[in-house]
Amino acid sequence: MPYTNTHRGARISPTKIRLIADLIRHKSLDEADTILRMSRTRGAVFLLRGLQAARENARNVGELSSDDMRRLVVSECRVDQGPVMKRWQPKDRGRAHAIKKRTSHIVISVDVK
Repeated sequence: MPYTNTHRGARISPTKIRLIADLIRHKSLDEADTILRMSRTRGAVFLLRGLQAARENARNVGELSSDDMRRLVVSECRVDQGPVMKRWQPKDRGRAHAIKKRTSHIVISVDVK
């Protein structure tokens, strides 16, 4: 049974997070944790929080033994696009350029392998 955590509306572009999400998919929990802690990107912070919350969901809800906790694997790490906030930047001669502030929906699931 997978244990899932969802972070909806994270204020970062999905393309930035997907680069790091690809690195931790199908890795053990300890290995994924190390990769995210050593990453210097801002998206790694969002994924690390989600990974820790999924681990706690498995510990509290799952009634797993300590051996099962060591065998947890990131079974799913998905980043979907959330709502886009549209803003306008004034430019010369009365023009305006659109600015899109993108958000992400981050889904992380862990499961015993």
